Amino acid sequence: MITGLDHIQLAAPPGTEDALRAYYVDLLGMTEIPKPPALAARGGCWFEAGTARLHLGIEADFRPAKKAHPGIRVHDIDAFGARLTAAGATVTWDDQLPGHRRCYSVDPVGNRLEFLEPQG
Repeated sequence: MITGLDHIQLAAPPGTEDALRAYYVDLLGMTEIPKPPALAARGGCWFEAGTARLHLGIEADFRPAKKAHPGIRVHDIDAFGARLTAAGATVTWDDQLPGHRRCYSVDPVGNRLEFLEPQG
C-alpha cells in the first residue's frame, strides 16, 4: 500500500549542477543532501526542505519539463514570489485552484515548478 511520496525527480543537462545548487539552495532555501556513492558518479544533485525531496538527474538528451511539474508547498507565498522576482526569476500567478494561492516559475534549466499555499 502507498504510504507517501518519497521524492520527485526532474532532469537537467550535463554540467548544470552549480546552477542548480545556486537556485535550489541559495534562492529557494533547500538543503543539498549527498547522493549515495554509487549514484553520485552519475552527476546531478538532491535537495530537500521540510518533507519535500527533489532529485535532479543528468540526462544527455535533456528537454525541460514544460507542463509536468512538482507542486511545492510554501509559507508566505507572496514573500516567496517577491523573492523569486527580485532574483530575476519569472513568476506567473494563477488563481484557478480553489482554496490556494499559487504561482509558477522555472528553474535554471527550464523545468516548470509550481509553488502553492493553502488559504483559509
